[in-house]
Amino acid sequence: MRQARHIVLALVEDITHIAFACAVHPLRIANLISAQSLYRWSYASLDGKNARSSDGTQIAVHHGFDALPDSDRIFVLSGIGMQTQDHSVLLTSLRRQDRLTRTRISALCSGSWVLATGGFLNGCDAAIHRDYHDRFMEAFPEVNLMRNVFVANGKYPTASGGTATADLMLHLIAEDHGQDLSVALADQIVYNAVREATAVQKVSLQSRSGIRNPHLAAAITRTRDHLDSPIAPMIIAQDLGISTRQLERLFGKDLNASPKKYYMKMRLERARHLLVQTEISILDVALACGFKIPGHFAKVYRTTFGVTPIMQRGRLSRSAPRPYGHDSLAGRRGRKGPRSGQQTGRTSHAAQPMEVGKPAFRADRP
Repeated sequence: MRQARHIVLALVEDITHIAFACAVHPLRIANLISAQSLYRWSYASLDGKNARSSDGTQIAVHHGFDALPDSDRIFVLSGIGMQTQDHSVLLTSLRRQDRLTRTRISALCSGSWVLATGGFLNGCDAAIHRDYHDRFMEAFPEVNLMRNVFVANGKYPTASGGTATADLMLHLIAEDHGQDLSVALADQIVYNAVREATAVQKVSLQSRSGIRNPHLAAAITRTRDHLDSPIAPMIIAQDLGISTRQLERLFGKDLNASPKKYYMKMRLERARHLLVQTEISILDVALACGFKIPGHFAKVYRTTFGVTPIMQRGRLSRSAPRPYGHDSLAGRRGRKGPRSGQQTGRTSHAAQPMEVGKPAFRADRP
C-alpha cells in the first residue's frame, strides 16, 4: 500500500479558523471516500504546545517551529496581525526544509505575507486575501501579486484564505490522486462552486449589491477600474450604447445618486483605504484616486469625512476595522482572558491533535 502523504500545518498565532478547517477536512474526507490512508497531518506552532485562532480556539500541536519534521508538504497558515509578529524561527526552519528536503512549502490566507518576508516568493506569482493587497504590493514589490483565489503553478502554492483554501486543497488532491476523487470530495462536503486558480477573489457586483441591470453593472465596473483616471459619464454612456440621460436615470433609480457623485464616492473610499492600509504618501494617494491637485483632494476629503487626509491616517490606523473574511474582533478579546489551561467561567473548545499516522480529526471538549 502507498505510504500516506504527511502534511504539516505551521500555525502562526491568531490563525483564521475557517482557513484551518478548509485545509484539514478535505484531507480527512479524501481518506474517508477512498477508504485509504492517503494523507496524515500534524500541526506546529511557535511554542510547540498550542496555537490560538482569532476566534479564541486553542489547537494543541505536535511540533515547534524550531523542529519541523520532514514531510511531503508544509502549509504556513496565519490570520490577522501577522505583520507585527516575529517569524524568524519559522523562516529558519522553512529554509532548512527548502534546502535539504523535498518538502513543498505553501501558504494559506495571510501566510503568503510570512513567506514573502522570508524571500520565498521573490519573482513568483502569489495570492493573498484581497484586504492585504495594497500593503502587500508596497511591502513586497518583487512578488507578482495575483488577484486570483489561489496560485498553484509555481514552486510555492498560495491561497487567499477562507474557502479559497478548500479550492487549493481540491486542486492539490486532484494532482495527487486524480480528478475523480477531487470531484467526489467536493460533492461530499456539498461544495458545488469549486473555483479554478484563474477565478478572481472579488465577488461580482451583481451578487454583492443585487444590481441586475447589465448597463448599470457595467458602468460601475468601468468606474471602479479607472479610479486613478476618471472617465466622464458621457463617455461611459457612449461606450455602453446608451444616452447620458439614461445612465443618470439608472444611477438615480438603483443607487440614489448621480454617476458623478457615485464616482466621487468610490474614489474617496479608495483614498481612505489607501491612507489606512498603506504608508504611501498622501500625494500619491491623491494621484492614485484621480485627484491631480492635492489641495482639492484635501478639501473634498474633509467635506466628506470630516477630517483631513493627514488626520484620517492617524485616526483610522488606530481603529481600523478588521478585514472582511477574517474572524471577528470578538474572538480577539479572548487575548485579555485566561490562556489555555486556566479556569474560566465558560466552556471552551480546543481541537486536539490527531495521532500522527492516523487519518482522524477530533475536536473534543477539554
